[in-house]
Parts: sequence; structure tokens; C-alpha cells
Amino acid sequence: MKKYSVAVVGVGMVGIEMLRVLKERNFPLGELRIFARSARDIDVDGENYAVKTITPESFKDIDIALFAGTEGEKGAAVRFAPQAIKSGAIVIDNGGDFRLRSDVPLVVPEVNPGAIKRHKGLIANPNCTTIQMVLALNEIYKRFGLEQIILSSFQAVSGAGKKAVEELWEETKEAAARRTPHAARQKINTDISSEKRGAWSVKRGAPQLAFNAIPQIGSFGEQGYTTEEWKTVKETHKIFEDSSIRITSTCVRVPVFVSHSEAIYFKTKKNTCLKEIEEVLKRSEGVVFFKDPQDFPLPLGTQGKDEVFVGRLREDPFNKDCFWLWCVSDNLRKGAALNAVQIAELICSVRGETSDKDLDAQH
Repeated sequence: MKKYSVAVVGVGMVGIEMLRVLKERNFPLGELRIFARSARDIDVDGENYAVKTITPESFKDIDIALFAGTEGEKGAAVRFAPQAIKSGAIVIDNGGDFRLRSDVPLVVPEVNPGAIKRHKGLIANPNCTTIQMVLALNEIYKRFGLEQIILSSFQAVSGAGKKAVEELWEETKEAAARRTPHAARQKINTDISSEKRGAWSVKRGAPQLAFNAIPQIGSFGEQGYTTEEWKTVKETHKIFEDSSIRITSTCVRVPVFVSHSEAIYFKTKKNTCLKEIEEVLKRSEGVVFFKDPQDFPLPLGTQGKDEVFVGRLREDPFNKDCFWLWCVSDNLRKGAALNAVQIAELICSVRGETSDKDLDAQH
């Protein structure tokens, strides 16, 4: 079996998960190099890894470069991906900087694997919220079409990075010590009128994560929707190659450490019924379906798992061909690290079927 030299760029929560996934899946590694802003040693599940300082010359003889990415920041991929590609590597970027570029494939391997063949050295990993939604709906879309999707997402703080996780821990401990959920961090300014105390406005500072639900992920933009909410629209259209689907969403940060949950309402184009949707979900690749309405997936039960878990499927009693489902997935794995490694596996598969000359032409 051919071995591949792989670089992992970034050792935050997603980068660490990439190292785990590469090992767990027995990826055909030749050389593994790990880069970050500063050199250091890290321990991952009892195994020591040497992290080197990233430079433009870091990618010599690298076949595949996995950029862990940081949501909302123009990070290492913007600066170093062109250098990696120039050195001959194929870049898989988990950040949000390249996803909607027309010349960059946006790939979920179970949904649109063929898109990787159009790459020019760079492949984008979709947003975690988008990944689990399109995977849950993929076979439904193929069989019946989708006219509309209404998404309500309840997203873990790990989606905002390690600092947010640490902040939630500290706030929870402080609130528990004082035996009141409001003691962790008081965000209410004295100039708020008494009848509005207990409310919070984005104009008045960052909200408390513990014992709270925050209906803002990303910055506010077009028509009052956040950047996270627009990602679910634009990325889904690109992945399905179908901008006719009417999509709207509300994305909420909740005090959960790992695994995003989504309540998804959808309307099919073709006439169907609950039983047919159930059968499709049972056969959907990468999906675990819970048929019993009283047996449903939860964030705590899905942490560390690779699949997207779907339950609470039900019909809208007032609108034909409209359904609800509940969807949960580990945002650090299928929502980020695992999806990126699966893309790398697809690249290896394509290389196994294509000559190096042909692959260079694609590049």
C-alpha cells in the first residue's frame, strides 16, 4: 500500500482530533509533520508528538496538508496554503475562508465525493453545522427532492474553540460554588431599566455561557441573520448543487461541551410518507436512525462517535410532505476532523485509480 506524507497544521481541539482520527483509521501514513505558530511537544492520549513552527518551507515533500482552521479568523490556510500547493501538496482546509469560492470543492464524502476531482490543489471542509445537516438529509434529497429546510441548531461551545470550553468550565464551577446560575458572571449593566434586568444584549458585552442559551453564532449580517446561519444556506446550496432549496436557520450556542444538536424541518418536492422517509434514513450512509420516538440521540451519547445520529422523525400534521427530525453529531469529529480525513482518504483512492501525471493535471 502506498504511503502518504501528511502535515497537520494547528493543534487546537480540531487539530488534536485530526491526529486521533488519522491513528484510529489507520491512515496510510508515511511521514507525519505537525505545525503550529510555535514549536512544542504535545501529548495526545498518552502519545507524544513534536510540533514544529510553521514556515513557508514546511511543506516540501508533503502529499496532503490538513489545516485545522479557526472559525471566523483568517488563519494559517490563507497565509500558507498557497505555499503548500506550490510545494505539491493537496490542501484540505477546515476554516471558512475558501468554502464558497467557485474554484474550490466543498466536500462531504458521503454526499458529493466526485467533487474532489475538480480541485486545483485546495479542498474545503464545510462548516460543522452544515455537514451533519446535509448528511442527515442527503438520501432524502436524492429520493424525493427538497423544497424547503428550516433549521434550528443548538451548538456546543467547542465549536468556538478551547478557550470557550475552558470558560464554560470556570463559569459552571463558580455558579455551583455560589449555588446560583447568575453568580458565574454578571453581565447586566446598571443603566438597564429594572424591568429588563436579566435580559442581555449583544451591544453590552459577551454573554455568560453557563446555564444560558445564546441565539448568536458569528457576526450579524444580511437581513439580520448571523454568518453561521448564512453558512447553512450557502454551503448546502453548493454541496447539493441546488440553489432552489429554500433554507433558513437559527443557530444557538448552548452550554454543552461537545456535539451539536439540530431540529430540522423539511418539505420534500415529491409526495411521500413517514414510512418511506424512515426506510431512506435506515439506509443512509454515515447515519444511525432511531425509529422509536421515545429513543433519541443526545449530545452526551454521541461524543467521540463518527456517525450522525437521527431520531424523533415525525410528520407535520398540518402540511403535506413536511417532516421534523432531530439530529446530533460530534462537531469535532464528523463536523471537522473526521470529514477532513475522509476527504484525504478519497484523495488516496483517486491517486490509486489515477496516474501521477493525471493527478498533477487535476492539480
